Amino acid sequence: MCRMQTRVQGPGLPKTLLAYHFVAGREITEAGAEIVRKNPANQRDVVTVAPEGTAEDVKRACEAARAAQARWGRVPAPERAHVLAQLARLLLESKEALARFVAREVGKPLREARGSVQEAIDTAEFFQSEGRRLYGQTVPSELPNKELFTYRRPIGVVGVITAGNFPIAVPSWKLIPAILCGNTVVWKPSEDAPGVATLFLELFRRAGLPDGVLNVVHGRGSGGAGEALVMAAGAGLVDKISFTGSTQVGRFIGEVTGRALQVPSLELGGKNPLVILADADLELAVEGALWASFGTAGQRCTSAGNIIVDKRVMPTVKGELVRRARELVIGDPLDETVDYGPLINERFLETWSRQRATGLEDGAELLLDGERITSGREPPSFRGDSEHGLYVTPRIFDRVTMNMRIAVEECFGPTVNLVEVSGLDEAIEAANGTPYGLSSAIYTRDAAAMLRFKESIRAGMTSINNSTTGAEAHLPFGGNGWSGNGTRESGIWVLDAYTRWQAVNVDLSGKLQKAQIDVEVPEPPAPLALDELIGRAS
Repeated sequence: MCRMQTRVQGPGLPKTLLAYHFVAGREITEAGAEIVRKNPANQRDVVTVAPEGTAEDVKRACEAARAAQARWGRVPAPERAHVLAQLARLLLESKEALARFVAREVGKPLREARGSVQEAIDTAEFFQSEGRRLYGQTVPSELPNKELFTYRRPIGVVGVITAGNFPIAVPSWKLIPAILCGNTVVWKPSEDAPGVATLFLELFRRAGLPDGVLNVVHGRGSGGAGEALVMAAGAGLVDKISFTGSTQVGRFIGEVTGRALQVPSLELGGKNPLVILADADLELAVEGALWASFGTAGQRCTSAGNIIVDKRVMPTVKGELVRRARELVIGDPLDETVDYGPLINERFLETWSRQRATGLEDGAELLLDGERITSGREPPSFRGDSEHGLYVTPRIFDRVTMNMRIAVEECFGPTVNLVEVSGLDEAIEAANGTPYGLSSAIYTRDAAAMLRFKESIRAGMTSINNSTTGAEAHLPFGGNGWSGNGTRESGIWVLDAYTRWQAVNVDLSGKLQKAQIDVEVPEPPAPLALDELIGRAS
């Protein structure tokens, strides 16, 4: 698929991909330190080795992006979109190879990895068409012989920082519209997915993207290339930051960019509610709750955190959810039959492990005691390498109330809480009982309840009789509260994140016309008394 270098591993292991920084069209491999990314399903397998970027690397990339931006911004938008058409074609041709690499590098089950690549294809196709629709407006003037217009203009240099759980779909949401709008980009991919990032970059290059438009620097977040890229915004080297990751880091980015009077795009965490009312199709609701809670091993910002159930159907929901969770097939993400694979990294494993003690201290009860799968303690349906993989079983907490920490704190991993309520009012109160506001869902047959939930929930996204997870390329994605700052990914709405509005007035009168001052306003008629009007009517 590409011309990149690889390194041979031991017997029975695939080759290691050797990634590189990419700055001003030049591949840079030399570095003082390396990022070694291991397969979370088999940590003997070194998937990617990448150079670890420094603040100086980030600065050079920002300067290269600045030098390329004026030239790229003058390329007509339909011509810029032609690159996206080629990118979509190349992504489609490479879909299976890319999906398998995603599965290997971050542990995403193969069918989900294919969906992730398809999301990038959909995004490229959607924004290809938007290249002919970067519309402004023609606005009527209050003065004669004068024309008013609005235009979308590029912002300039965009710094992009992405997470590893969706290593190609989420970057596509940012890179593709930013580039279409005439910006240039410095991208710091997740250290969990440097190989996927390098493959994606290679496809941009093959699609004909000019040098300097997309620059990539690998590295870590805090104290590394990620933090350096954020600080570059404060130093005026970057005009905008687009970030997907934790709320804590999002706050830091907001502080730095706020001092620079910039508006970042922040797509942050979630503690997403899934409501099941008494009249719901319970079989469908349990299936949706199972997928929302344990799909991708719970490593989605849109994963269900709290399943809020009417007490009249709680026994049925509880029994079925536990039964179905016990039957989930866990194992090698390249196995087409698995329901979920390993955790992405040791950090997520540690956070998930600590959450168990937190829940028990709060007073919650364990219906299903999730634990790490180790050699000799594999569940019957396990199909992976328990000795070398980061695998865990599902965890379900019962008797959770909204004043517990586990009810309001995000935890990346296959864990979910059951919260019992009496009716719709209590369900909405519980659903809005966290500081997050990303995704939400309700299962009910009652159209009035659907309407009430849509109007009352504070989440940026809501599903009716469907999971909390899932996104489409032409629909806005994002949240409120601790889940983001109101900006959105995807669809036409994201264009506002990567363009600035310019208002232009063209005066053809041959003289200076002063708005509001030279406008001839007719004298208002003398007021008529109400009794006189009534008299006329009669």
